[in-house]
Amino acid sequence: MPDPTLISSPRTMPILRPWRLTTAEILYHLPDHPTVLQSFVWQQMDVDPDYPALRQFLDFWRREIEGTLHSVRVAVAELHGPRWRHADHMLRLQ
Repeated sequence: MPDPTLISSPRTMPILRPWRLTTAEILYHLPDHPTVLQSFVWQQMDVDPDYPALRQFLDFWRREIEGTLHSVRVAVAELHGPRWRHADHMLRLQ
């Protein structure tokens, strides 16, 4: 049986829960110029698919910030598993 203190430690939580690097692009109306949209980027580790941290931030935004939300786009990246990248150049070593 695993040690319960290890399971609840923040260090092991990303392994046990579906944590993902979550990036949200938030478009909002400027308070003084409602026809102008401004962009804000928020990024944090969050639990996929419910995104409790993002929801908490958006609730805070609605309560405390004057700029009315227009839209939110969310991108998610996994931080484990194989990582593939396209190479810009190929070098041959002899």
